[in-house]
Amino acid sequence: MALLDVSGFKYYSEIREQILPRRRTQLVDRTNHYNFGTRTQEFALPVGVDPSGFVQSCSDGGVRIEMNHGTTTLAFKFRHGVIVAVDSRASAGRYLASNDVNKVIEINPYLLGTMSGSAADCQYWERLLAKECRLYRLRNNERISVAAASKLLCNMMLGYRGMGLSVGSMICGWDKQGPGLYYVDDNGSRMSGRMFSTGCGNSYAYGVIDSGYREDMTVEEAYELGRRGIAHATHRDAYSGGVVNMYHMQEDGWIKVCKEDVSELIHRYRKGMF
Repeated sequence: MALLDVSGFKYYSEIREQILPRRRTQLVDRTNHYNFGTRTQEFALPVGVDPSGFVQSCSDGGVRIEMNHGTTTLAFKFRHGVIVAVDSRASAGRYLASNDVNKVIEINPYLLGTMSGSAADCQYWERLLAKECRLYRLRNNERISVAAASKLLCNMMLGYRGMGLSVGSMICGWDKQGPGLYYVDDNGSRMSGRMFSTGCGNSYAYGVIDSGYREDMTVEEAYELGRRGIAHATHRDAYSGGVVNMYHMQEDGWIKVCKEDVSELIHRYRKGMF
């Protein structure tokens, strides 16, 4: 004991009291991402980051970032499942950000989601949807239905309606009820249908699909119709382009059909166009 006194040794508890004054710690309910189980639903942002302030700063001093987006996506049901076809161009106003973006998010082997609007918003929310679908499978020991998955995404959008999100998505899948196709957007709208197309090139895609759609199409005819819809839309819409990524949702899960350059497809269809 005398040795401890001579050496000036102090116990950890005494040092801690001198350095760290006593105070009551308060736990803050702050989620690290969107979660249905928390009282506060908010985005995870670093301390001090203000998204609206950042966007405004991009418009000052002669520097301007246009937030306009362009894309073309389509999906339709027929007797052999659901066909999903999208282009791959990501644009910000007149700036071509990327020409090789896969606008189909593979939620799970029986669910697909398309991206239209802001790529960041679509990827963020649909990846969270994938997490919720996985949790549903673990809790209930069965796959979530297409209707329920689309409703989850719709509820997420409703919670942030009017806050600047840009999302137009189609949720496609196969469950006990058969093939399913739903449209969900950032306003919280949710619709079920046999055919949807989103993006600034959707009017061109609708024109092609309406002229060739039949419920009793063969698989090859459906593939060709999906390719034509995206190819013709990219030919007329300056903000769509790149390649055609096509998926086929079947009873035993989705398969990726093709990834074809739209320029080659336009040359193939040129004889019938002009």
